[in-house]
Amino acid sequence: MSKIKNAWCALFGAALCCLASSTLAEDEVQLRARGELLYAQQCADCHGAAGQGVESAYESPLVGDDSIGQLSQIIAETMPEGEPELCEGTDANAVAAYIHHAFYSEAARVRNRPPRFTLDRLTAEQLRQSLADLYRSFNPRPLELSGQHGLAAEYYDGDRKRTKKIERIDPQLDFDFGKESPGEGIKAEAFTIYWQGGLQVPQSGKYEIVVNSTCSFTMDFGARNRELINNHVQSGDKTEFRRTLHLTGGRVYPLRIEFQQRKRKTELPPARISMSWVPPGGVEQTIPIENLVPDRVPDTFSLQTELPADDRSYGFERGVTVSRAWDESTTNAALEFADAAFAELWPVYQRRNRKEANDQRQILKGFLGSLLRTAMRGDWRPDDQTRFVGAQVDAEPDDREAIKRVLLLGLKSPRFLYPELPRNVSESQRAANTLKLVLHDSIPVEDWLQKTIEKGTLTTESQIRNVAQRLVSEYRTRGKSLDMIHQWLNLDHIGQITKDSEKFPGFDQALQHDMQRSLDALVEHIIWDLRDYRQLFVADWSFTTERMHAVLGPAWKPTSVEAKDAISLSRTDTDPRRRGVLTHPLLLSGLAYFDASSPIHRGVFLIRHVLGRTLRPPNDAFTPLSPDLHPDLTTRERVALQTSPDACQVCHSKINALGFSLEHFDAIGRFREQELERPINASAAYTTLSGDTVQFTDHADLAEFLAASDDAHQAFVRRAFQYFVKQPPAAFGAETLDDLVIRFKQNGFDVPMLIEDIAVVAATRSRDQKIAAELPIGTSTAAK
Repeated sequence: MSKIKNAWCALFGAALCCLASSTLAEDEVQLRARGELLYAQQCADCHGAAGQGVESAYESPLVGDDSIGQLSQIIAETMPEGEPELCEGTDANAVAAYIHHAFYSEAARVRNRPPRFTLDRLTAEQLRQSLADLYRSFNPRPLELSGQHGLAAEYYDGDRKRTKKIERIDPQLDFDFGKESPGEGIKAEAFTIYWQGGLQVPQSGKYEIVVNSTCSFTMDFGARNRELINNHVQSGDKTEFRRTLHLTGGRVYPLRIEFQQRKRKTELPPARISMSWVPPGGVEQTIPIENLVPDRVPDTFSLQTELPADDRSYGFERGVTVSRAWDESTTNAALEFADAAFAELWPVYQRRNRKEANDQRQILKGFLGSLLRTAMRGDWRPDDQTRFVGAQVDAEPDDREAIKRVLLLGLKSPRFLYPELPRNVSESQRAANTLKLVLHDSIPVEDWLQKTIEKGTLTTESQIRNVAQRLVSEYRTRGKSLDMIHQWLNLDHIGQITKDSEKFPGFDQALQHDMQRSLDALVEHIIWDLRDYRQLFVADWSFTTERMHAVLGPAWKPTSVEAKDAISLSRTDTDPRRRGVLTHPLLLSGLAYFDASSPIHRGVFLIRHVLGRTLRPPNDAFTPLSPDLHPDLTTRERVALQTSPDACQVCHSKINALGFSLEHFDAIGRFREQELERPINASAAYTTLSGDTVQFTDHADLAEFLAASDDAHQAFVRRAFQYFVKQPPAAFGAETLDDLVIRFKQNGFDVPMLIEDIAVVAATRSRDQKIAAELPIGTSTAAK
């Protein structure tokens, strides 16, 4: 009897729930209907019938991510303009409910205009990476790093290789032997040292390589016998040699230096040699040990052609603009690669095929066909060998010019420049193309991956996931993930930081570079060793240098006794005031003024980048109030005063409420308890996407919230997807973002697993219809 009674109670309860839900739904429909009527009467003239904006009135579209409650408050306080009393209380609630559902919210925008998969060209980075891998396709041996750092060194007595006395790994190249022997068993007047290994490049950009040497030396870089500097025959008193190269992030470049102290009849000069660099945006310094590897590194290619910047209007880089500058740069890139192919790849191919019966022209055709088949990602058709290769080679008797003709035709083809264009490929080839593009910005060249494609065993989700796991584990994915974090933290917009030298002595470009290395080391350790995104907000330790310690104080003291110089990285002690990247001095000093902290900059960063929320542009540019004008006001009080007008508070009620949480940190990121001899007030608040308001006492509360915040999780996953795939998640299905966020949480916030999931989604979901939808009617997706 009890079971029957319980069953009836459950059924009755379910019926009440359904009735209540039905009633609520009817109430919402009625509320929105009333809101639609009010909007048409009071708002549409200025904002447009669908919130699209009206020229000469309010041109910006009504879109955003405020909750209905927040919208209602804004409407009640400010709308209609000049007469807010006309729309208050339930009327404001009704208008807010209507516009939120009809066109304001993200869900409404996706419903009204579903994001579409667009056909994009290669970005500048993708072009560089693809050409580097195309070069590597002739030596597809995988890069195997031992985990050691430094350069492999061999020390010889005299100039003969059979007199080797020392073999070791030198952490850096910075030696001053003077007129003494470099080691036991080696005469001071005549010795030879070979250093070889690789240079790990953390980010793409211009690098200046600087070698200072008082003795004879040669340096090969990028490939065996590719000479970068030749001082074999010394010229006068010149001891400094500089070369500027564009290097590609995530790559390891082989290098080899031969250094000789020669026996001579004249006075023996002191033996000194050092290798430094000036990285993008950095200062000259000895190349750090973490950027050197002693391993055998395959030859590689680095494009030196200048490429125009890519479009970032979508919030991430996309290859959507086709300009004269882009067309010219891709032509120059093809010609530069052709020169490298003739000088370095063609001789290798000839040696490998020297026993073939074919004449040299046939061998050349085979060489070029192999290159273009790889460049076009497997989309190689029966007549392509004749069209792209045979006809060009037959028309040009000179090998160099024939190679230029073929590669210019092939590397300017849409089938190479538009990575999603190839259609005449197998499912396995298509999946491999997408995985390599998403994870490495490149093309499939690895032997093991080519064999997988040939077997046709890259068609199921499990097969695709296995390949994705292997590609994610490679060093190059680390480089790309670090760049993604830089964009998430908006570091590209910080640039060179300058501070008041009287208030902040010692803060210079060298310190900023150390802080960049510190942040990068922290991020890489958290992502690839701890594998927990939440630690980006809650880690109470970091990495530091002696220079950082000297300027930033005891909290940044190195713990390692091995840190013997100003630039060596070492771990700090734990500090309860530290919270991962959130309180890192590089970020905080970049989000500050010349001489004071900036809650506005910090609040905008937190809202837009960490929480993924939208802010409308300010109505007017303004100059911050100078501390000299209000010497008795704290930074918080000055900001509150300047942003107090109602027109400012629409956005600054959100910005300031978050930015104030970081006021315990000054303009260079040092912790402080007081300002103007008064305790810091770092209390703050945030209203979530769901409309809940959260209060914070200080940055520690904020950090704990961000680590667990659904808003922050969604923002991070969205940005990661956009960065790797260069398309909006919704273009792959309305549920894509939510599914990825759920898996991210289930996997313990493991970022490498998130990257793997993103790649799998991109490779497993059909794109044919999305591509076709973007092409003009009657246009074939096959390259003409």
